[in-house]
Amino acid sequence: MTAPQRPRVPRRALDGVLLLDKPLGLSSNDALIRAKRLYLAKKAGHTGTLDPLATGLLPLCFGEATKFSQDLLEADKTYEATMRLGVRTTTGDAEGEALEIRAVDCDEAAVLAALPGYIGEITQVPPMYSALKRDGKPLYEYARAGQTLEREGRQVTIHALELIACALPDVTFRVTCSKGTYVRTLAEDIGEALGCGAHLVALHRTGVGALTLDGSVTLDALSDATEAERDAWLKPVDALLSTFPQVNLSDDDTRRFLHGQRLKLSTLTVTAEAAKAARVRVYSAQGRLLGVAKPGDGVLAPERLVVTAES
Repeated sequence: MTAPQRPRVPRRALDGVLLLDKPLGLSSNDALIRAKRLYLAKKAGHTGTLDPLATGLLPLCFGEATKFSQDLLEADKTYEATMRLGVRTTTGDAEGEALEIRAVDCDEAAVLAALPGYIGEITQVPPMYSALKRDGKPLYEYARAGQTLEREGRQVTIHALELIACALPDVTFRVTCSKGTYVRTLAEDIGEALGCGAHLVALHRTGVGALTLDGSVTLDALSDATEAERDAWLKPVDALLSTFPQVNLSDDDTRRFLHGQRLKLSTLTVTAEAAKAARVRVYSAQGRLLGVAKPGDGVLAPERLVVTAES
């Protein structure tokens, strides 16, 4: 006799953003799965991968917020990183095997002198242990098979780079960088400039675009919380759009906008900043987020709409 099946727990239609403080040793996808299960959410996604070695800010999007997750994939990121001088590894971080060990002859002054050379637009060669694909296969699969492929350098931008602590052979720094930047590659390159090599031993993300760890929560705290407490940690969908100028619409324009119609800018109350922006966030007269639009050629064109029970 077969055991009776357990009744399915109904999933909830949640819209919002969770600022998760990801723990060490967990992949971004595993962290997302755990959070989605705790919230019993119907739909969820993350906004860019953090390696298991990395900790810190991992914004998770639920429901309608998933429509805007791409904006965070494109956003600048801020990290606090610790590199260990004198040792190069196969992966560029502490998960790899040692390739070369060299004496560390530099001092803090040499480290401080090296950092400015990596601020601005720089060229990075992506590491073999990365998810970039060649002929449909990620590079790390070739690396695990003992193959090294030629990779073209890519332009990335380091907006800020500052020393936090120097307890040689370990050096901790803070970096704000463009999308596509490999911090372990940055650590390796700085190590080479110092003449001793280096690898990354810790990486903590503190910022994604305008979002920071302020108001973030751990998976352990979520597990111990009530449903109401978990929901209180969810930020509204427009937390992802805070850098976009705002446009408010009348009730009549709201209806037209939600039907995908373009609106003449000359008939709207739009600031000069919003009129020149690449994209704006659009609200009803009652303050409800309607979506994102592109102003241009004299019109406000809907790009992505937020669907709610009120829509």
